[in-house]
Amino acid sequence: MLKWALIFLVISLITGFLGFSGVSAATATVAKVLFAIALIIFLIFLVLALTAGSLVF
Repeated sequence: MLKWALIFLVISLITGFLGFSGVSAATATVAKVLFAIALIIFLIFLVLALTAGSLVF
């Protein structure tokens, strides 16, 4: 998912450089949303790993 966020970021930068501001804004929004989802999933798995590690005796 992080890979797709980076791809959309690159597309956004290229389209912004070429002057397509509408497409650039849309792809930047998609990149931000995908990055936020990836970050949330990472934090959930981090908390799960820490709690599972503390339960082992």
